[in-house]
Amino acid sequence: MSNPRGGTSAATYPCGGCGARVEFAPGTNVLQCPYCGFRQEIQPSGQQIREISIDELASLARKPVGQLAPYTLVCQRCSARTETTATAGLCQFCGSPLVLDPKATGQIMPEGVLPFAVDHNGIRTSLGKWVSSRWFAPNSFREVVNAESTKGTYVPHWTFDSETSSQYHGKRGVHYYVTQTDSNGNTRRVRRTRWTGVSGHVSRAFDDVLVPASLVLPVAHVDALGPWPLPEARPYQPQYLAGYHALRYDVEPEQGLAEAKSRMSQVIHEDCRRDIGGDVQRVEGVNTHFGNITFKLVLLPIWVATYMYAGKSWQILINGRTGEIQGERPWSKVKIAVAVVVALLALVLLFLVFAKK
Repeated sequence: MSNPRGGTSAATYPCGGCGARVEFAPGTNVLQCPYCGFRQEIQPSGQQIREISIDELASLARKPVGQLAPYTLVCQRCSARTETTATAGLCQFCGSPLVLDPKATGQIMPEGVLPFAVDHNGIRTSLGKWVSSRWFAPNSFREVVNAESTKGTYVPHWTFDSETSSQYHGKRGVHYYVTQTDSNGNTRRVRRTRWTGVSGHVSRAFDDVLVPASLVLPVAHVDALGPWPLPEARPYQPQYLAGYHALRYDVEPEQGLAEAKSRMSQVIHEDCRRDIGGDVQRVEGVNTHFGNITFKLVLLPIWVATYMYAGKSWQILINGRTGEIQGERPWSKVKIAVAVVVALLALVLLFLVFAKK
């Protein structure tokens, strides 16, 4: 919805009890006021999560990622204007949740959302276990458990389905042993490999191959947060985003499909190896046909914690459904030095003990 003064009106969610605001409560299906505790059930939309045929991609209304400007969101509560590239966030003046209508983003609309299930208490529990297992981290690193900068963020992902049929050729290796005798008459068994050329066919149906659709967070860490319980995803409703941030995608679906095919090909390569059999295998060529390709955009929940140490910002990601943690950690030079000294002293003591025997 456009605003007469410019910008786009963003949905806000006032509290029906005290008039403040409500936000999605992790692990529930309600919006809850953080002040008076008022709870409001999220009613089913009646929509279903739709798989979109790749053939429909060209007809979908969207702007290229490179042509998207920041959004100017107008808070319906205080009329303040917030410029952002996020599709959901908080008003910088009154703190009200702001959720942009997906139709106003200029992008493909999300089909599903996996709501947060881990709340702030769950974050502290997961971080406490993770931090305590980092023996060589500085003592101050434990403060990350209570980091106030932890931000709940919905990160867009593409999912792809495809039926695949692959023709391959390669070689099957079978081990055998021969006996060799050296010049002194000593014998030994030596393993050799007999190679045979082979070709064959494998097929596999892929379901929900995930590809991160945003490059704001480190892709390797985001990937490592899986697996995600995608069957628990719900049809997109803006209420699930209330009180959280949501990134817009900056990876086009065509790029996502190329990455998905690469990920599928790694699995197909292993299928070929198993089909070849033998003791060892060489896959020399694979020709894959990808058919019945469908895709959709889903939003996955990630808590993002940041921590400052030695003038550097460290980032930790927490799976908002399972509590799985990925990220970087600082190293304590003092603890490492002490460990090295202790190890050297232990070696010296062992040497002295054995030297006396």
